[in-house]
Amino acid sequence: MTDKNQSEFEVLLHAHRAIVFKTVNTYCWRTEDRDDLAQEIAAQLWKAWPKYDVSRTFTTWMYRITLNVAISFVRREVQHRRFFMPFEEELHEAIPLLPDDSDAADRMVRLRRFIAREPPFEKALLLLYLEDKPQKEIAAILGITPTNVSTKINRLKQRIRTEI
Repeated sequence: MTDKNQSEFEVLLHAHRAIVFKTVNTYCWRTEDRDDLAQEIAAQLWKAWPKYDVSRTFTTWMYRITLNVAISFVRREVQHRRFFMPFEEELHEAIPLLPDDSDAADRMVRLRRFIAREPPFEKALLLLYLEDKPQKEIAAILGITPTNVSTKINRLKQRIRTEI
């Protein structure tokens, strides 16, 4: 790989690093897990970079890889945690709450708990929806149809209304 390709990758990764941070924070509660997942995502993006098809948007390509790596990471962690569960993990929040509005803070806690209980695919769908991604882009990232995206989002919204 040429230095130009490497620097182009670095610029794009830096410009869109929020995708990695949001995904990592959605799928991991513990700091060390977030660090491990972010590193794994960066490594997989770098590994896939030579095969990047410029006819697709970079962010769609990046989201697809990022979410696939995150889902695989969670599956490995679930298997691992069946035998090893860190003590007091449930007592700590991953993202500090803003103290200004206690009602909003309470809703955020309940939403985070709802998202934490969801399977990896639904977490990915919620993350992309909360990012205001268009349905077509969500469909391309997750490998489902736009109609399926709409249906799944509506079902999740209904569950959020009833459970939260």
